[in-house]
Amino acid sequence: MSDHPRAFADRPVVVGAGIAGLMTALCLAPEPVVLLSYGHLGAETSTAWAQGGLAASIGSDDSPELHLADTIAAGHGLVYREQARRIIEAAPAAVQTLSRLGVRFDREGESLLLGLEAAHARRRIIHAGGDSTGREIMRALILAVRRTPSITVLEGVEARQLIVEEGMIAGLLAARSTGPFVIPTSRVVLATGGIGGLFLDSTNPRASMGQGLALAARAGALLSNLEFVQFHPTALDGAARPMALISEAVRGEGAILVDETGKRFLADLPGAELAPRDAVARGIWRHLAEGHSVYMDARSKPGAAFSKRFPGISEICRQAGFDPQSQPFPVRPAVHYHMGGVAVDGEGRSSIEGLWACGEVASTGLHGANRLASNSLMEAAVCASWIADSVKGQAARQRAFPALPVVPAPPNPTPVRPIMSRWLGVLRNRHGLENAIAQLLPLASRRAPASEPALIGLMIAVSALRREESRGAHARTDFPHSDPASQRSLLSLDAAMTAAAMTAAAETAAAETAAADLPPSPFQFAESA
Repeated sequence: MSDHPRAFADRPVVVGAGIAGLMTALCLAPEPVVLLSYGHLGAETSTAWAQGGLAASIGSDDSPELHLADTIAAGHGLVYREQARRIIEAAPAAVQTLSRLGVRFDREGESLLLGLEAAHARRRIIHAGGDSTGREIMRALILAVRRTPSITVLEGVEARQLIVEEGMIAGLLAARSTGPFVIPTSRVVLATGGIGGLFLDSTNPRASMGQGLALAARAGALLSNLEFVQFHPTALDGAARPMALISEAVRGEGAILVDETGKRFLADLPGAELAPRDAVARGIWRHLAEGHSVYMDARSKPGAAFSKRFPGISEICRQAGFDPQSQPFPVRPAVHYHMGGVAVDGEGRSSIEGLWACGEVASTGLHGANRLASNSLMEAAVCASWIADSVKGQAARQRAFPALPVVPAPPNPTPVRPIMSRWLGVLRNRHGLENAIAQLLPLASRRAPASEPALIGLMIAVSALRREESRGAHARTDFPHSDPASQRSLLSLDAAMTAAAMTAAAETAAAETAAADLPPSPFQFAESA
């Protein structure tokens, strides 16, 4: 079949090829669909790197109500209860669907093997290949996509701009090695992943830099809860970037966190090492800021079983010069997941007609202010089918072939990373957020490679400045308490730019002032070569 853009006219287009994109395309079958992959299918996706599993209440001692209660507790008051209930109740069926598609989940006899992760009251984490769940999911889904004739995969293609006419999606501007092109379509699903590439220290692929958020914002869509950025407490502390994740499941199997003296410094934290991620990340960050080093000690538990239970992590540690079975190894927080995203309804529809979002790029209301471990892969697998049904239910609108717009430069987040890392880390305050806004606004206002990454960084900073409280993954030293009246945040591009301009104008003279009450960062924020 021809891959000329005109051959794809009026087909739904799915942007992104992790679990959210692949599942959406598969659920759309047999309707013809175009799937855009930034790299080779399976490359540069956070799904492929996922060590954790899928959370589903299938154990004999578990129930959707218990899973929902844990999700709500982790989300610190911002979880949409009914939407979360709907997603959680659908999780066991989504696991069955993945199994039918060929995912080889770990089993104990005839039953699925269930693991424990932080803030879960029951063992409900379903893994594949121990700590290689994401890799196994991608293997199976890619094979299924390759075998589905209704899915046209365009690899090495980057979405650059959504074309909007009369408030509705009319096309997608994309680019590949042979040049830019337009796909005329009235239905686009964003499945582009997260924002970790906007920071120096992240467990995400460097290409995950908020492209879907930028596409949606430029098109006029509302974004929600952008200020909530989850820092995984335990990334391997070394020179490699992106940073290697040390799964929460390691702590679920009994590993503890100690400092250079051997002190278990989080012992008094409710839940200790298995407290919610935001609390553990803050505890580690503060201990590092006080001049300590932090290590994960797995010598006792899981001990000799480490390499069998976590073969991938074991190999990562050994490559870095550590034997996790016989010595503690250094860890620290790194950006891992974005709870914010494109504001969507229960069917994944955004505020722009013809635009849907699935997976990490979407804000469904499930995660609230802090994602519960292993709820993300589950959310993507569940919501993909609902989004596919919604897309099928909207008839294609035949329109004139859109003209080729001015093609934006390929995004380059290099100038943005030190700003985001310095001022939008685990702990924040007003002065730091104002500094971030003052530095990001000029970058976001230009038509330059850094503009799109800076735009999303700016919107995150504006949202964080507006939320004058500490809640979940958003911790402010100048507003250490939660506000009972807190609500989900919503932000448009125009509102963000207006707020940023006002903030920058008021604070220009103080833009370089250090935040007096912000604990000193334990890290240097200079872009590495």
